[in-house]
Amino acid sequence: MKKITLIALLGLSIQLSNGQSTCATALPITAGTHIVDAVNGTEVPTPICADNGPGATAGKWYTYIPTQNYSLTITSDLQINSGKDTRFHVYIGSCGSLTCHAGDDDGGVIGNGYLSVDTFNVMAGTTYYIAWDNKWNGSGFTFQMTEGPYVAPIPTPVSYTNQTISTINSNYNICVVDMNGDHLDDIVGVNNNQIRIHKQNTVGGGFTVADYTTTAADHMPDWSIAAGDYNKDGFNDLLYGSGNGLTFMKSNSTGTAYTEDSPGQYIFCQRTNFVDINNDGNLDAFSCHDIAPNVYYINTGFGTFTSYQSGVTAGSLSLGTLSSGGNYASLWTDFDNDGDTDMFISKCSGPPCELHRNNGNGTYSDISAVAGINFTPVQSWSSAIADFDNDGDMDIMVGSNGSVGHRFFRNNLDTTNSTEEAYSDITAGSGLDTDTTTNRDYIAYDFDNDGFIDIMGSGSRILFNQGNNTFAPSTYSSIGIGAVGDLNNDGFLDILNGSTVRMAVPNGNNWFKVSLQGIQSNSNGIGARIEIHGAFGKQIRDVRSGEGFEFMSTLNTHFGIGTNTAITQVVIKWPSGTVDTINNPTINQTLHVVEGSTLSTDSFSSNTFSVYPVPAKNQLTITSNTNASLVSAEVYDLNGRKILDSKIENDTINVQSLATGTYIVLVNDVNGKRTTQKFTKE
Repeated sequence: MKKITLIALLGLSIQLSNGQSTCATALPITAGTHIVDAVNGTEVPTPICADNGPGATAGKWYTYIPTQNYSLTITSDLQINSGKDTRFHVYIGSCGSLTCHAGDDDGGVIGNGYLSVDTFNVMAGTTYYIAWDNKWNGSGFTFQMTEGPYVAPIPTPVSYTNQTISTINSNYNICVVDMNGDHLDDIVGVNNNQIRIHKQNTVGGGFTVADYTTTAADHMPDWSIAAGDYNKDGFNDLLYGSGNGLTFMKSNSTGTAYTEDSPGQYIFCQRTNFVDINNDGNLDAFSCHDIAPNVYYINTGFGTFTSYQSGVTAGSLSLGTLSSGGNYASLWTDFDNDGDTDMFISKCSGPPCELHRNNGNGTYSDISAVAGINFTPVQSWSSAIADFDNDGDMDIMVGSNGSVGHRFFRNNLDTTNSTEEAYSDITAGSGLDTDTTTNRDYIAYDFDNDGFIDIMGSGSRILFNQGNNTFAPSTYSSIGIGAVGDLNNDGFLDILNGSTVRMAVPNGNNWFKVSLQGIQSNSNGIGARIEIHGAFGKQIRDVRSGEGFEFMSTLNTHFGIGTNTAITQVVIKWPSGTVDTINNPTINQTLHVVEGSTLSTDSFSSNTFSVYPVPAKNQLTITSNTNASLVSAEVYDLNGRKILDSKIENDTINVQSLATGTYIVLVNDVNGKRTTQKFTKE
């Protein structure tokens, strides 16, 4: 061990050291200021406790044993380090079995904002291992450790147990979504030429591992990943976003193979989404572009795409046109309750956040100024968006990833007119105003199933919604944002962090989940609005592909209802305009709804076509109500399976082969318009 020289400088205790290269030879230190000559040891911290994943090749290790309980702050966010880039991890346990306790990458505000700071509780007599790595830079720097008064943790509304699964070992374990069509959340890991899926078992819990070799991906999901069934074969496809462009991974018709397609456009890609931008029933793809106008891909309906750059490509939509970019995270949801999907973009490095309203006629308008969310300065990599006050519209929490704090906006939607009113800034007194932590990822889910949506961001904490537009933080041991889903089908949301699943321990609150199968709308029902009603009032959720900044979480819709024991009604408003209503569903279960399955068969006509006779026997006659030529029809059973695909000839299709029962017919006209109607076969 090298000798440590103590110098009294400006009243500070300065420890000059090289640190040590391994956990086993970590250098003991105490509170004070420490100088590191370089991060040039041979061991890299594992597991990763700070943001931005693996990639370091060297580390410096220290140990710290507090003499009493403290709130400890470790920071390199010092003026002397301005312009540098650091990252650190804090572990407990033993060198052969380390567990994350804290850590940070870009929590600083000095210089370029890439310095590190974290505050966390430590217990007397416990050994803490502190490891700095060279993920971004291996040059020397100075850091401080400060011991403050111990802050007793707030009791946690929900607790977690850690389940480490050694077979979760892909380069990118950042996706939780159903991949085999059983409506249970699976774990998706991605390598350059392989997708590894941990399929949740329907009986007995646990997972079955399946590996699928793919053609080599030109781009990996360094920044984000999205999932959705864009080719409508019943199996989810993937979208990888990197610093150079996008790669699509398209499933085959059995979900047993995936083919790579990289369109080739240069995109400094941040958040990716699947969303039906033009509402034609097919999923399109969207990518935030950090340094230029955003890029999106319109689905032709045959599983192929046409690329557009906003404001650049002829005929493109206005979906973020600033050449200075700064587009970090896009989130698509219905802000104005008019039945179509709008978009919010979190911005960093200059321009204000953007809210783009879907005008319902194939165009979008930037209403950021009208809504009052275009404040500056702003340093946000993502935002948490949900109906936090359960008043029936979507509110916005703009997350902080720099010197500018969080902002919390309440939606003031007035449904009696078509004008977008300004949102109210209700940050003051919300608990977000005093939260000085920063993070690049912010997500909104009801983690404790009490009926109010919570926020997860930085500092190993969940900000639990108190039901009155205020939030109270609960701290967990080294928990961090990851892909979210119900990975043991117990109705509580779990969190995937690397190879560790944070399994929520049920707290007695009741719950309800909805999975969707679109027919006229996209297969996943992305863009659908789901409402539940009961003695608790109303809760709403929108189905989204891609939230926060990096991860892809469940496409199943999750509600907590606390101690309430009944839901009186579920309403699904599909992107197509179809509305399904289910009365008095059973709670503590997953309800699977096929688009149009609750519609009456008593009505023989829709707005665009009529069917007869009902019930049908051998033939079903389909006639247009709009003078548009009807060209083909698809028939689905009430499980959402396509069982017949036929041309419409002489206004009829042959249904003789169908078994007796109720079906949904999807009719396509010559203009590409698709409409559904329910009918019975005798």
